[in-house]
Amino acid sequence: MIRENQTFLNRLNVLSDAALIYLMIPVAYWLRFRVLHGVETVTLASYLRIGVIIMLIELFAYAVRGVYQTTRVVRIRTEVTRLLEASAVVALLLMAYLFLDHEEHYSRLLLAIFFVLSTGVVVCKHAVVRKSLRALRRRGRNLKHVLLIGEGKSARRYLDTIRKDQELGYHVLGYIARRQGDGLSIPYFGGYEALKNVLERKRPDEVISAIERDDFDQTPHIIACCEKVGVKLSIIPFYIDYMPAHPQFDDLNGIPLLNIRRIPLDNYGSAIIKRTVDIVGALVMLLVLSPLMLVCAVGVKLSSPGPVLFRQERIGKDKKPFTMYKFRSLVVNTASETAWSQKADERRTDFGAWMRRCSVDELPQLFNVLCGEMSLVGPRPEIPYFVNRFKENIPLYMVRHQVRPGITGWAQIHGYRGDTPIKERVEHDIWYIENWSLWLDIRILLDTIFRRRFLNDEEPVSKASGDAHTA
Repeated sequence: MIRENQTFLNRLNVLSDAALIYLMIPVAYWLRFRVLHGVETVTLASYLRIGVIIMLIELFAYAVRGVYQTTRVVRIRTEVTRLLEASAVVALLLMAYLFLDHEEHYSRLLLAIFFVLSTGVVVCKHAVVRKSLRALRRRGRNLKHVLLIGEGKSARRYLDTIRKDQELGYHVLGYIARRQGDGLSIPYFGGYEALKNVLERKRPDEVISAIERDDFDQTPHIIACCEKVGVKLSIIPFYIDYMPAHPQFDDLNGIPLLNIRRIPLDNYGSAIIKRTVDIVGALVMLLVLSPLMLVCAVGVKLSSPGPVLFRQERIGKDKKPFTMYKFRSLVVNTASETAWSQKADERRTDFGAWMRRCSVDELPQLFNVLCGEMSLVGPRPEIPYFVNRFKENIPLYMVRHQVRPGITGWAQIHGYRGDTPIKERVEHDIWYIENWSLWLDIRILLDTIFRRRFLNDEEPVSKASGDAHTA
């Protein structure tokens, strides 16, 4: 069985990183002074000497960022991000030291080449190792053997998750529960009184406690048995449906307080970064797309009588209403603001249909972004009628209003636009809010730009106040 403390494999991982990093010093030296014909002011031996220090600092930075923690649930994307962050910090610290210490003899370009190469080869190595391990796990090797405790909703959810993602390499030996469950399709080892004996006999790598509220009084017994045998215990709370993806804790004089709804954008630094990207991105897009917006304005005016812009009240961050702008794509009418999106609408003009198909009718919302009412990326805003309706029926619906609504979003690039199930759309919005990162925003924007040209010709439209559609 695989133990979490795989000393040999961990050491091999660190040593291979060290070797690759150090090897890139002579490679960078060769590129700088042989290929690029730079002027040598410091010998290769000097670079090799400081290379030892740089290598050790890089390995320490990787360790601090958690690169060498043995865990299967960390995705390769997260590991690569940690590697890049650690390397960037080390590079900046080294450059700052050379500047402050007036070390002018060392080639800055050589060091830059070195950091690019060393980070690149380490990232490639980790990616290859990850892919190799996942391939092994798909074939039933390199498995982590788990004992499951519980047979209710949480236990079944855990089983479904690891069965859908076999590359994680988890194998459930069986389960302990008050009673035998129906349809679990794994061995039943008995009640809670049998736990200690099963742990000693099966020697699992990890125990997953997924008990329901009615069995919560068994928690001290479960913890005591696992500690006596020395096996790792992980607990799935029975209130998991109410927990965020990345729960955070505060400490009140030794009392841990779980924050149910703290999100990445509650951090002022993250909020400033996102707002800066919104402002710069909106200004650049308005500058670049201004000829297209002028064509749209003229086209709307010529296609049917009425205003160029369509205005509608939507609900934004902190449940505050705001006026959202779009190019008008339907003929002016007096329909109510309580109708849901439809696949076709006889009031749509030919020019409006083209704008919908290309999604250029959304471009005036760049002004909403500049005003701080919207973001480039975020949950799509709804009209007040639907907000009041959905908040009573859709779990966690109002969490969407903890961030600014967006022109595009995680739900939209996954196909949840227009007349699509609101529950799945909200689930995608919540995932985005709880997992926000600058890279995620960039990914969504790129996906939106390169996919929208391939959208279905029948873009959903709404009967709400002449033009409203919820995608």
